[in-house]
Amino acid sequence: MICQECNERPATLHFTKVVNGEKTEIHLCEQCAQDKGEMFMFDSSPGFSVNNLLAGLLNISPAFKQAKETEIPQQEIVQCEKCNMTFQQFINVGRFGCSHCYETFKDQLNPILKRVHSGNVEHHGKIPERMGGTIHVKKKILELKSDIQRLIADEEFEKAAEIRDEIRSLEKEVKEEGGEKE
Repeated sequence: MICQECNERPATLHFTKVVNGEKTEIHLCEQCAQDKGEMFMFDSSPGFSVNNLLAGLLNISPAFKQAKETEIPQQEIVQCEKCNMTFQQFINVGRFGCSHCYETFKDQLNPILKRVHSGNVEHHGKIPERMGGTIHVKKKILELKSDIQRLIADEEFEKAAEIRDEIRSLEKEVKEEGGEKE
């Protein structure tokens, strides 16, 4: 594929932008991408890493950032107790200093995760159907067991008995398929 800007060199960088369901694709060579740097999140540095991409996702547009800083007084700087990293350092670097940072910056991360993951903040994972086998059933059993505990605590014993019966039938299904016993 040839660069859409210069129509000479091969395109090595491919951008896809989706706005309101409208998809736009741009294919550029490295030189044109660096020339159009501000437009495509590139700066003058020759390399572009995943850390730069994440840091770019975390940054707010400069005009909005400046307006926000002038209108609102500075908030208390949150810092990780273990590695002493601040949230601003995380934004600049694009990765945390330690595992404790996830808990420390939890409040600041939720809006970012929602933006990046289409409104989701929890990862539930995927299991291919051909590989999953009884994993889906076992997961359902675990969910039902937590439901039954809640129902017992709320003294809704009839609903709890119904769920107990459902759990038994699912456990029987797992045994018949040759799954592990719980």
